Amino acid sequence: MKIFHYSAVVTILATALSCNLYASPKEPYTQAGFDTRTAEKQQAPIHWVSVEQIKASLSGKPPMNVSFDIDDTVLASSGCFYYGKQKYSPNDFSYLKNQNFWDEINAGCDKYSIPKEVARELIKMHQERGDQIFFITGRTAGKDDQVTPLLAKTFNIKNVHPVNFMGGHGQEVLKTKYNKAAGILKHHVQLHYGDSDDDILAAKEAGIRGIRILRATNSTYLPFPQAGGYGEEVIINSSY
Repeated sequence: MKIFHYSAVVTILATALSCNLYASPKEPYTQAGFDTRTAEKQQAPIHWVSVEQIKASLSGKPPMNVSFDIDDTVLASSGCFYYGKQKYSPNDFSYLKNQNFWDEINAGCDKYSIPKEVARELIKMHQERGDQIFFITGRTAGKDDQVTPLLAKTFNIKNVHPVNFMGGHGQEVLKTKYNKAAGILKHHVQLHYGDSDDDILAAKEAGIRGIRILRATNSTYLPFPQAGGYGEEVIINSSY
């Protein structure tokens, strides 16, 4: 019986070797692909977190001030910026320095912006904790701030604070390298969320925890940043 088993193993190995030696010639690939070993080597060591994990990390801590960027963080607002570019400077980005654009964009265009689900979850979680919500944006202030009431209604924010517009002359509040750091310091914020590198770097400059929200996938704000590139936490499934 033992001899039979040994012979069977030898036969199987010999057959496998024979199949390998006489395999059909390799056909050329018709498109780019990947192998699992290469793909795994390319995976970045990103610190992914969920809303529930953030909530757990704050357990036992007293209510705090928390801030959010607006564009591509709580609102998918590329439509407004695309419209403004076509109207004010279709061939370049000078519209971003045109006060007429900001006056128009902040006066109601965001009623067409799409709220991000991750923002709903985060704001709900923080309000249940008793945290105060602030919005700190790189936008330039306009003549009529319709952004604050829209955000309050969209996200059901209690005791909403006026949006901090840090573009233009907003940086005069405090002298900082990154303009949003001025707003963070002004309001004693302890946790800031944003999609851009400036959001994370502003949080670092202010000495607080900065968490990356993935930029809306269809955003016109290019190039896309490298989420996790500064070692910050990145929220999973947060592009929408």
